[in-house]
Amino acid sequence: MSNIQYTFENEQYKEAYRHTAAHVLAQAARRVLSDVKLAIGPAIENGFYYDFDTSQAITPEILEAIEAEMRKIIKEKYPLERFELSREEALEFVKKQGEPYKAELINDLPEDAVISFYKQGDFTDMCAGPHVDTTGRIKANAIKLTSCTGAYWRGNAENKMLQRVYGTCFMSKEELDEHLRLIEEAKLRDHRKLGRELDLFGLYDEGPGFPFFFPKGMIVRNELISFWRQEHKKAGYVEINTPLILNEELWHRSGHWDHYKENMYFTKIDDVDYAIKPMNCPGGMLVFKRRMWSYRELPVRMAELGIVHRHELSGALHGLMRVRYITQDDAHIFMMPEHVPSEIAAAIDLADRLYSVFGFEYRVELSTRPEDFMGEIETWNMAEKILEDTLIAKNINYRINPGDGAFYGPKIDFHLLDCLGRSWQCATLQLDFQMPERFELEYVGADGEKHRPVMIHRTMLGSIERFFAIITEHYAGAFPLWLAPVQVIILPITDRTHEYAKTIKEKLDDAGLRVECDFRNEKVGFKIREAQVQKIPYMLVLGDKEAENGLVTVRNRKEGDVGTMSLEDFTAKLTDEAEKREHNV
Repeated sequence: MSNIQYTFENEQYKEAYRHTAAHVLAQAARRVLSDVKLAIGPAIENGFYYDFDTSQAITPEILEAIEAEMRKIIKEKYPLERFELSREEALEFVKKQGEPYKAELINDLPEDAVISFYKQGDFTDMCAGPHVDTTGRIKANAIKLTSCTGAYWRGNAENKMLQRVYGTCFMSKEELDEHLRLIEEAKLRDHRKLGRELDLFGLYDEGPGFPFFFPKGMIVRNELISFWRQEHKKAGYVEINTPLILNEELWHRSGHWDHYKENMYFTKIDDVDYAIKPMNCPGGMLVFKRRMWSYRELPVRMAELGIVHRHELSGALHGLMRVRYITQDDAHIFMMPEHVPSEIAAAIDLADRLYSVFGFEYRVELSTRPEDFMGEIETWNMAEKILEDTLIAKNINYRINPGDGAFYGPKIDFHLLDCLGRSWQCATLQLDFQMPERFELEYVGADGEKHRPVMIHRTMLGSIERFFAIITEHYAGAFPLWLAPVQVIILPITDRTHEYAKTIKEKLDDAGLRVECDFRNEKVGFKIREAQVQKIPYMLVLGDKEAENGLVTVRNRKEGDVGTMSLEDFTAKLTDEAEKREHNV
């Protein structure tokens, strides 16, 4: 076997390694806890977890004891031995073990199912695998139990609340230490924490999942939107706006009623049923359908910053990352079949340009036909091949994400990598042959006959709210100059320089910069520290010398004191930096 088979570069080995760590966790919990029943314990991204039913509260002290026992089990190097039982035999086996959750899982399997178990020392667990060959494969100094939270059995709030223990493991202590460092750094960058500290946005019990944006947050939001509009105009898009509420029949026609109903909100107007839109596309269909188009006018690229509402479970809400209303930066492109490859390629190029401004790298996935799909398989196969051929032609590395396409078409997804290496799914390009058929969209071809267009649904930022959260964490709240709510703060040293500070502010305001003055009766060192905490890009320190000579002493939040210069030079420097949209992670 090649060496790569026993490293985390091999995704299958990494999953088996972490899955085995979950079994070691369960075995250790059995030894430490006096009464424990096992639920499930899978490998997940960056680690593993196991759900336990126990009368004991799993405190930090108990987590430490379980972790210590895990190390013992690893050092005992138990081989993992797989065996199979019939459904009836498996049911009898787990009942003898006193494992009701395992029995419930078995009862849900087909009568003729053959069920596998894995044994390690005195511990046996029902499991489909995969696992490594021995507990000794796991590095004892590279495991860590990170937290314990509540989790309903099978994710159903009507079921019993269990205790879920999360852990992580790597193949060396150095990798574990780096991962734990990144976790601590991520806590400092949490957009919810920074949103409060920087006075950007708030979330209130009066509107769970419905964020409030404050004045400084609106500056960041509006700068994002302005940037989005400029880039889309350059790329040949026109902007539209469609209603928030549309009648129920439209959602039957679009297919959302059959495929998305559980995520929608409904209302009645004049005794007629309406839905609050969860997506913008049906409205875009109606805008295109308003008149007959010539083939010479295609492709038509319609962009929309549309507010949509989606019913998310309260337990799934998370700051701006998962909310119940989002401003989706949608676009719908209507075209002839021969336009599809070039329009997909152009959308990929647009995404690349947008992300480069923020310093993001990204990886690409091709998501294929889901189980719950509309249309004919032959059409889906054709659409998937077009997307794949375009990615190959552009020499873009991608991986297949089977079954994760939209119900109306396959898609290309962009996963951004932030400065901590975390992945965020943002842009998506969905190729759709279904909705033009359902809405009977038409254009007149070169032959004078009516034809059905093909369309692309696509979003670049994903949603303004979620992208706001991503860049807040990416920059740790220290937004680049063009996005910063306050770009310059003026810090007069004494009352004698207040009038000079007001003059400087007025001139910077006239230059289109966002400026504040700190006239508080505090020492300048205190004011500088406050400005640093607020992550303001530039500070102007003004004393008698600066006022006499018409100069400004400039401090940068990253570099500190950068010297004294004329106001004209300083203004030109900042104007150039803002126009270039330079990023500084």
